Amino acid sequence: MVIRAVEGLRTRAASSDRPVAGVEPLGVSPEALPRPLDPTAVLGPPLPTDRLRSWIVTIALTLVAGVVRFTGLGYPTDGGTPVFDEKHYVPQAWQMLRNGGVEDNPGYELVVHPPLGKQLIALGELLFGYDGFGWRAASALAGTLTVLLIIRIARRLTGSTLLGGIAGILLICDGLSHVQSRMGMLDSISAFFVLAPFAALLCDRDDVRARMAVVVTEGRVGDTPYGPRLGVRWWRLLAGALLGWGCAVKWSESYWVAGFALLVLLFDAGARRAAGVRRPWVGTLRRDLGPAVWALAVVPLLAYLSAWWGWFRSETGTDRYAVGIEVGTGGPWSFLPDALRSLWYYSSKVLEFHAGLTTEASGVHPWESKPWTWPMGLRPMLYYYASGDHVTGCGRSDCISAVMLIGTPALWWPAVPVLGFALWRLLTRNDWRSGAVLLAYAAGILPWFANMSRQMYYFYMAPLAPFLVLATVLAMGVVLGPAGAGRERRQTGLLVVGLWTGLVVANFAWLWPILMGVPITPEMWDTQLWLPSWRQ
Repeated sequence: MVIRAVEGLRTRAASSDRPVAGVEPLGVSPEALPRPLDPTAVLGPPLPTDRLRSWIVTIALTLVAGVVRFTGLGYPTDGGTPVFDEKHYVPQAWQMLRNGGVEDNPGYELVVHPPLGKQLIALGELLFGYDGFGWRAASALAGTLTVLLIIRIARRLTGSTLLGGIAGILLICDGLSHVQSRMGMLDSISAFFVLAPFAALLCDRDDVRARMAVVVTEGRVGDTPYGPRLGVRWWRLLAGALLGWGCAVKWSESYWVAGFALLVLLFDAGARRAAGVRRPWVGTLRRDLGPAVWALAVVPLLAYLSAWWGWFRSETGTDRYAVGIEVGTGGPWSFLPDALRSLWYYSSKVLEFHAGLTTEASGVHPWESKPWTWPMGLRPMLYYYASGDHVTGCGRSDCISAVMLIGTPALWWPAVPVLGFALWRLLTRNDWRSGAVLLAYAAGILPWFANMSRQMYYFYMAPLAPFLVLATVLAMGVVLGPAGAGRERRQTGLLVVGLWTGLVVANFAWLWPILMGVPITPEMWDTQLWLPSWRQ
């Protein structure tokens, strides 16, 4: 019954004739949308019907991403050892393999991130060995899967398989995402665990609107001024679990827990309002807030704790038995299990470490940067540099091999106008897609402005790169225009989008040597460094 009702609503959506602000697809034929209070207004336009073609595009581009991310993955190393911050996580992951899932160096005092990311790195080391390929395999896989996700997300947001494919191309050709996917660090994995719950919440939004449409069709939307209860929402529960596991990679994921909780409530209020609920905001608070707390607070906490399985079962984990030694056995929290109280104590010490990472206490790192430079990637990072007789392959004796973390300028330098355009679309067109992308982007960058004395680095932008791509693709969709526009309009839009995409690809190809550590001449190295801030 429900399936037939939803299919009927989609059929009527294609035959009605009034647009609904903020839900029109980009880059495809504008679907005529329903009259006010028609139940199809809850659904919005259906996804494109070229499902097979869309999956062919998705799989093909994901395979390309895999080839690009995994090719030469074992290079470079520092004489067979990790480079840059790999030196923190790679050895700790190896320790997990021989110590039951926990690090075995509590005296080192650098066990400062939750375990899940290092456990995933450890799986790569288990499968492929303790070498560059093994300790980078998890990051490369996460980077590849992130490309798959962004293609499907962009297609869902724009209603266009073409724009979904372009989103995949842009992310493949983003220098920051590329390099970070080839490092045995946590940030590529963290980026996956930010984008995946965003995708789940978009699916939850569509599911909620489909359920609400059935309620409208059956004439039950006015039974109460608050609207109906919506039952178990599996996509939202999945999003909560993914967010919790993301926090178990890096604590900074907690910013998106708060941001996505706000996003889902806005989605719910919008669905109730579109369905004609008399008091949509109050209905959201009464009907949706409680289940949202369960899905986006309790479930993430449980998922986070599940990643500590090795520490809980360990006899040697750092501060595993702090209660009775570092923590008293009494007090107002004594009702909690000792293991949870010990984990709380351990986490407080980790927090103290992070709070102490300031320029005053630790000095200025050579490649440190502040968040106002991040949107355009004005201060990249040099991960690896080698020169001299032992570096060969450029046809001379003074070759240079370097790996620099740098966002592709053709993608990153237009970030301010692209994000500004998204804000304009949100304010003037009530474009929920632009609002969702902006909220996700803001959740990842604004918290860093709260403490400007802290040491900060450009690789913190790795989870935000996919949202910059999505904002760019939404802008491209407007440039491309609807398929029903005049021939000259469409061809001009397609030309601009094609040139924009081609420029990103060409820029990525130009930067390839310093993204991959390919030996080049000193003159070529100098031409790669476009800005003074790119130099030491």
